[in-house]
Amino acid sequence: MRVYLFILLVAAAVTYLTTPFVRRLARRIGAITPVRDRDVHSVPIPRLGGTAMCLGFGVAIVTASRVPFFDGVFTADRAPYAVLFGAVAVCLLGVADDLWGLDAITKLAGQLLAAGVMAWQGLQLVSLPVAGLVVVSPGILIVLTVLAVVVTINAVNFVDGLDGLAAGVVGISAAAFFGYSYLLSRDSTPDDYSSLASLITAALVGCCAGFLPHNFNPARIFMGDSGSMLIGLLLATSTVAISLKVDPTVVEQAQIVPAFLPIVLPLAVVALPLIDLSLAVVRRARAGKMFWQPDKMHLHHRMLQLGHSHARAVLIMYVWTATLAFGVASVAFVPPRTAVAGGAAAVVVAIALTLGPLRGRRAQAVAVRRAAANGTPAATDAPEVTLPAGEHREAVR
Repeated sequence: MRVYLFILLVAAAVTYLTTPFVRRLARRIGAITPVRDRDVHSVPIPRLGGTAMCLGFGVAIVTASRVPFFDGVFTADRAPYAVLFGAVAVCLLGVADDLWGLDAITKLAGQLLAAGVMAWQGLQLVSLPVAGLVVVSPGILIVLTVLAVVVTINAVNFVDGLDGLAAGVVGISAAAFFGYSYLLSRDSTPDDYSSLASLITAALVGCCAGFLPHNFNPARIFMGDSGSMLIGLLLATSTVAISLKVDPTVVEQAQIVPAFLPIVLPLAVVALPLIDLSLAVVRRARAGKMFWQPDKMHLHHRMLQLGHSHARAVLIMYVWTATLAFGVASVAFVPPRTAVAGGAAAVVVAIALTLGPLRGRRAQAVAVRRAAANGTPAATDAPEVTLPAGEHREAVR
């Protein structure tokens, strides 16, 4: 554990220390996020923060390659370097988009290329249990690997709409996945419990932790597409890499959870971004728009419409992410009843935090109606809810 903590701290330190330089560079070259109608910030903010995160991840991987504990990870295959290649590739793609505004097709092509090269270099699903059968066809598994990476990249990109939201959500998700992969490696191979999945997630948590002090509300820099695509790819590759640690051919009833959890847990880890992505696709299709056309109806926009402040909305999204990710990961290592009870309690807390402002609104509405009936001015303690510039109120459905 201490080795992984060291890698996390290396990634966090490099990211934290280089982000101010990136911010100054972004201002100098004009990589500034303007204030658009769908945005919640009120002043232009520098972007390109993803380059600092990429540098932190790269230094962490190179450092790990020099640590004897990770000899098995770096000598077994080329997967670690394939991940590093993919990270640099999507980061550069994001930099180009942050600077010149690439179209959606070009970005998708770049994402497919990066994911394809990683899969070709060995970072791919090796087998997949489905309905009691085990899919082992290399062609199918490469396609599924590329699809998983590209979908996760875009899901994280979609959720990146409030200060600190994407970095926090991915950091929490990666921490949950690290706990699962670390305990799985320790139990399955006690003589050498180093694993690529644990290494990636430890470095990813460090990158997010190092960037958050600069990015949390009020943000001084945005990660931009260079960051959202980077951390999306790293989150996806860690979930792909964990499949190497589990033998999915063992699907007896006694081992059904560890056999299928590598499929279920990645979905739970990226549940919030995936839900937001799915809702956006359906919503825009019904409106006759292409799925990549932006709007102001993401989950974080709806949180603001409920009456939450910017920072509070982000923190509640953190709570939901932790509830889903840690709740599912705990199933593998604690009794099912305990996991379900803990998960249910966390869901109740998350719902209460999410719907909290509605109580104030209802109390205020009742007070207004009573005052109108009595012919006296209303006096309530409920604070007036205001939205950031550019936002509009809309019924939450």
